[in-house]
Amino acid sequence: MKHNNLELLERYQLQPYAGPHALTPHLNDSDNRKQRKLYRELQQAVEASQLKDGMTISFHHSFRGGDKTINLVMDVLAEMGLKNLTLAPSSLSDVHSPLLEHIRNGVVRKIYTSGLRGELAEEISRGLMEEPIHIHSHGGRVHLVESGEIDIDVAFLAVSTSDEFGNANAVTGKARCGSLGYAQIDAKYAKHTILLTEQIVPFPNQPASIAQDSVDAIVEIASVGDASKIGGGATRMTSNPRELLIARKAAEVIEHSGYFYDGFSMQTGSGGASLAVTRFLEEKMQRNQIKASFALGGITSTMVDLHEKGLIKTLLDVQSFDANAADSMSRNPGHIEISANQYANPASKGAAVEKLDVVILSALEIDTEFNVNVISGSDGVIRGASGGHSDTAASANLTIIVAPLVRGRIPTVVNSVLNIVTPGSQIDVLVTDHGIAVNPSRPEVASRLKKMGIDLMSIEQLQQRAQLLTGEPRAIQYTDKVVGVIRYRDGSVIDVIKQVKE
Repeated sequence: MKHNNLELLERYQLQPYAGPHALTPHLNDSDNRKQRKLYRELQQAVEASQLKDGMTISFHHSFRGGDKTINLVMDVLAEMGLKNLTLAPSSLSDVHSPLLEHIRNGVVRKIYTSGLRGELAEEISRGLMEEPIHIHSHGGRVHLVESGEIDIDVAFLAVSTSDEFGNANAVTGKARCGSLGYAQIDAKYAKHTILLTEQIVPFPNQPASIAQDSVDAIVEIASVGDASKIGGGATRMTSNPRELLIARKAAEVIEHSGYFYDGFSMQTGSGGASLAVTRFLEEKMQRNQIKASFALGGITSTMVDLHEKGLIKTLLDVQSFDANAADSMSRNPGHIEISANQYANPASKGAAVEKLDVVILSALEIDTEFNVNVISGSDGVIRGASGGHSDTAASANLTIIVAPLVRGRIPTVVNSVLNIVTPGSQIDVLVTDHGIAVNPSRPEVASRLKKMGIDLMSIEQLQQRAQLLTGEPRAIQYTDKVVGVIRYRDGSVIDVIKQVKE
């Protein structure tokens, strides 16, 4: 210190200069500076994170059914003897059934997720866990993270490539799942972020979906996920004639709804009929010389095709729904990655869903009040995900539900849904293979459709037709135990899922 003034330092509680790395000893060694984030083994990175019993860990679900990271990490944590962890992935899939053993052994105590499927969902529905799981929307998850309810101690984030400093993406390398919009939230808010990558590349790795200043540790592993499986299941592009019929009807509704104009915006949710709507919109857009300003959400090959034909100006991608969409991000400057906060957080300073004109969504059930269930099957077992359903329905100018009237011998349109994920006040139109119903709260939409010769039915008529085809379903018997709490996008509890009696 040039001037000796200890009184000043003491008064303002300041530190005197004692060398370039006196207060940052980890930067003293140049080799250490370059490699300080790299760990040879995952266990070493976990030990450095100081993860302890009872803490919260998180993951993203961009690899969907191809994810290999969650099971790998949980096995390591179990071997390390960790217990009573809160698991907070953005969503879970049927490939995560190995979590059952970790729940039974006390490694996992609590779960927050957008949804879950398969054996894991069935066992939890039967009362496996002492605490109910929390089901949130994609935007609602960000809200819960920001509020501190989901307080992430360590985030384990799978990426295809990363440099030694933590600049990472999933549009280069082998395991290209595309957008890391959900992972960006975890990287931002977690106390400690560990990247798992298949390939370390030279600095600076670009584009950087996750940036270096959000990353604490990097571990190179053989495989983080199978990117070929991101387009399966609920994100498949359908060839089913009934789903295509529904999609064609939905496109007609959009065309004559009053919200189909040059510069309109749209999103399609998961489900075959929902995703197929864009196929039928293309001809209508060309014929009417209409272009969309943007398409939002989970981006598909069909949307990429319309973008590359000049029919959609911008793609705002929070999650790529297939390999072509994932690869499009690297070749199309108008295909833009956005975070889940930018996508749908109701508490953000600006969520893209608020600019939506039209959203097309699916349903497991919809009732005569237009309430929608996308989480539990007709047997009361958890079989789906909340996703962005309530986020987009609350924000779009026109929310359309596409669903078959019956699935097998099971009615889709019912008197009362088993569980409410999206309230009926946010649903405008239901399109089925047996007819179209408009919510009475939207008489202007009904008037426009009728004027263009589209026949409409009441939702009560559709419910009665469904019941005529299937018979009246037997009521499910529940125990008093709550196995799941359904959170609306603002964090409030909109419903609970009870254990079904055997």
